[in-house]
Amino acid sequence: MISRLAFAYPGDLELKTGGYGYDREIIAGLDRLGWAIDLLPLGEGFPSPSSNVLREAERRLSALPDGMLVMIDGLAFGVMDEWAKREEMRLKIVALVHHPLALETGVSESDQMRLRYTETNALAATQHIFVTSPMTARELIENFGVPESKVSVAVPGTAKPPQGHKTHNEIPQILSVGSLTRRKGHDVLIASLAMIIDLSWQAMIIGSPNLDPSVASALEEQIKALGMNDRITLAGECDDLSAAYAGADIFALASRYEGYGMVFAEALSYRLPIVACHTGAVPDVVPSDAGFLGPVDDVEAMAFALRRLLIDPDERARRSEAAASAGAELPTWTDTSTIISNRLKDLI
Repeated sequence: MISRLAFAYPGDLELKTGGYGYDREIIAGLDRLGWAIDLLPLGEGFPSPSSNVLREAERRLSALPDGMLVMIDGLAFGVMDEWAKREEMRLKIVALVHHPLALETGVSESDQMRLRYTETNALAATQHIFVTSPMTARELIENFGVPESKVSVAVPGTAKPPQGHKTHNEIPQILSVGSLTRRKGHDVLIASLAMIIDLSWQAMIIGSPNLDPSVASALEEQIKALGMNDRITLAGECDDLSAAYAGADIFALASRYEGYGMVFAEALSYRLPIVACHTGAVPDVVPSDAGFLGPVDDVEAMAFALRRLLIDPDERARRSEAAASAGAELPTWTDTSTIISNRLKDLI
């Protein structure tokens, strides 16, 4: 008997972000495991949709047949508490939470309170919740009233890089991957790079400028004002990051918060020492011996860590070996999909 699942998602499933990348991999993985997946788009603007978009999303979900198993991406589900309460007895509702909406960077205090209220109520109406990190599981259990038995951790899978993938560079290459949004902290990285302008390096920041054009424009201006157009490249989106990882010597990302941070796992698999911030799930992903994790928004700490890796090849090599060891232990997408599949079968 074929198991059927409706997978509901907001926005554009093809966007090059970690969250949507996770969704795409899980959909493909469940398909390989024999699930019949019905994709259900919920519209644009989440987690702050217009009233019309929210109404239409509710209508589409309520059109599902009685007893249907439906998994809803948390970017939308966290604000669909009223709908979830109405339908919790009719549908088998499962949430996929990348990170709580109230913890998104730049959210006002009043919006934080509102989102915490709606997400808490929505999660209470689920039969199960999948999260992408142990940290997010702890957050939901401790601060959103979710019973531990209701949560499964399914950390993102990581594709293994091809053999002989590393490039040897005369000038050290610093790579950062993340959408040009405030949460990713590219402004902090750029400011830290300005503090080590005396050293030899080139940096590339890969990520979509379209999610927050004002931030993207500000980053361009920051690089120009610091006179570093010849040292830092804003490369835009990239469909295949393998060449970028293989060509890098250091991975640096100053995220202000991460629900997991798939790019950190990918960097580990490519033996890259990591410079990042001790926030969210980053310490769960990046072992202490594989890089340096400093305070959020601490430009000097990031600059110090980058300088240390750049001036000491032996230190960089030690961190690289530790990254490789950690990367070798990371789960595959098949592992992740299997965890989700097995738990979903219990709900049928």
